[in-house]
Amino acid sequence: MYRFNCEYFNQKTSAGFATYFLLCGHPGTMNVGTAHSEVNPNTRVMSSRGIWLSYVLGIGLLHVILLSIPFVSVPVVWTLTNLIHNMCMYIFLHTVKGTPFETPDQGKARLLTHWEQMDYGVQFTASRKFLTITPIILYFLTSFYTKYDKVHFVINTVSLLTVLIPKLPQLHGVRLFGINRY
Repeated sequence: MYRFNCEYFNQKTSAGFATYFLLCGHPGTMNVGTAHSEVNPNTRVMSSRGIWLSYVLGIGLLHVILLSIPFVSVPVVWTLTNLIHNMCMYIFLHTVKGTPFETPDQGKARLLTHWEQMDYGVQFTASRKFLTITPIILYFLTSFYTKYDKVHFVINTVSLLTVLIPKLPQLHGVRLFGINRY
């Protein structure tokens, strides 16, 4: 492997400072406090590379694990997959507030849920659309595989509504009945 001779660039050459900086770095400087470029890393986590595929594979893995339980019928497994997914989505996106990081936003994110922090509160971004359509698709699959059984249908519909209603733009920052206000 060829290594550039940085001593050559240290002298006044026609290559200039930019070439020296790109090839050799700038000794003596350190970027303190710049581990990431986001003020709040929670805002861009669902936009990161590969997260959507990982999310869908996680749902598939949950479904396969539930299918491996003996004496549980396929309709019950689909309903359990839907319920567990929606419960986790509700807890992690609409109940837990604040950030696990120390952020320089002067406490603005402290009272916001993860859904409200995502994409800095901008509505209808690709990440928000993905997280809205995923439970709907899972609901349709669950309804199909349970053969539209009334009991499963009601349970899955209530579960779907509990994760879709908090995602509405009209409910951004709203705490119903004072729940999760502090």
